[in-house]
Amino acid sequence: MSDVLAPLSGAIVGLLLGLLGGGGSIVAVPLLLYVVGVGSVHVAIGTSALAVGVNAFANLIGHARSGNVKWPCAIVFAAAGVIGAYLGSTAGKSVGGDRLLFLFALVMLAVGAAMLRPKAQGGDPDVRINPGIAVRLVAIGLLTGAVSGFFGIGGGFLIVPGIMLGSGMPILNAVGSSLFSVGAFGLTTAINYALSGFVDWRLAAEFIAGGIAGGFLGIKLGTKLAARKRALNVVFAGTIFLVALYMLVRSAGAMFAWSL
Repeated sequence: MSDVLAPLSGAIVGLLLGLLGGGGSIVAVPLLLYVVGVGSVHVAIGTSALAVGVNAFANLIGHARSGNVKWPCAIVFAAAGVIGAYLGSTAGKSVGGDRLLFLFALVMLAVGAAMLRPKAQGGDPDVRINPGIAVRLVAIGLLTGAVSGFFGIGGGFLIVPGIMLGSGMPILNAVGSSLFSVGAFGLTTAINYALSGFVDWRLAAEFIAGGIAGGFLGIKLGTKLAARKRALNVVFAGTIFLVALYMLVRSAGAMFAWSL
């Protein structure tokens, strides 16, 4: 069944990313654990990180062709974030699965809340990197990379506002530029986890294939439902809250049982 459920789960993630423009990767770990049936939290994180990284680079191509990527800012942010992702993923491997799942659920609640906030539309589309911007991008990149690596998520909900805060670019450019970091962080985390045997390569390939197909459909639907994206965000945020609460109860119960 996993050979069927993995691509279907990947398609759900790709659909959400294409439809909403972010947040979909946060459901990859719960899908791998509770739908596909991966038995290890660490394997689910490592596998999802690989899938998220590859899918991010695939989506980066389209944004780059449209001129939405500010490459100097994207490269500086990603370079600092890769260091943070390595440190964060190393720390994540040393944390017990139930505790890691509990913390992951808290991050899901933060993502749901972030998706309910209106996105800023301002910014300078002609921004150019300078020493001050570079310092801010390095500092924010290290922090967001560490969070992304620790939990094995794309981190777009942190990276997009982080790049906007560090550089002052508009959200469209931040979304395009963020994909370079999402891909770099994801692959850094995946490599670190793979070195410890925490990546299921077959499931990752199936998840990626489903994600590409789902992303194509999500982009098509997103174009048709552009006026309803706010409503879609609310529905998706509510779903994230429910999944996070389920994970909190389940992981807290496991930790309590373990302590006894």
